[in-house]
Amino acid sequence: MAKRIFAIPVLVLLGAVSVYAATPRSGDTSNLQRFFTDVKSYTAKFSQVVLDDSLNVLQESSGTMWIQRPNKFRWDYDVPFEQHIVGDGEKIWVYDVELQQVTVRQLTGGLGATPAMLLAGRGELDKDFVVKNLGTQGKLQWTQLTPRSDDGGFENIRVGFENGKIRVLEMIDSFGHMTRVVMSDSRANIKIGSAKFVFKPPPGVDVMRERVPRRR
Repeated sequence: MAKRIFAIPVLVLLGAVSVYAATPRSGDTSNLQRFFTDVKSYTAKFSQVVLDDSLNVLQESSGTMWIQRPNKFRWDYDVPFEQHIVGDGEKIWVYDVELQQVTVRQLTGGLGATPAMLLAGRGELDKDFVVKNLGTQGKLQWTQLTPRSDDGGFENIRVGFENGKIRVLEMIDSFGHMTRVVMSDSRANIKIGSAKFVFKPPPGVDVMRERVPRRR
């Protein structure tokens, strides 16, 4: 189970930032607005590190990601373990190759004020998040998203832009852990074959279906 630790933080990150399908509102910054408005597809290589509240490294991983709006994405991890996270528009599939295990859950379904709800196109940025422009630090221009409720299990997400492209994503969870994803070799508005976002469990693997509690 420890091998799957890197899947969960990145689901939060990609849901809140990378594939938010609605139009940004008044609290947004120009970089976020351009990204959400202009980018219909996106691919990049990424490296990811998870740090504890003392900045000790808990895990490092890397791979390649693809996004196709609306609501489709794929993150392929190569290091340290082969793992695939696929959103087909209706479900999210997480496949751990070495464990021969697939976890599947609905993309929507009463997720509260979470990134996954935004991913499904059912959220409103200003309603669910406090959006703050943090200004320029080094070469990056930063924007912070802080959830207005505790449903998502994270404190905030910071997005760092360089020359109008997302370069860094950082998430602080409710335990004080930071997940930092650095993008490279990114390309926007390219043609991505539909097969990239289709997942069928290989024969013989264990498939676990997670139930999402309904929002009250």
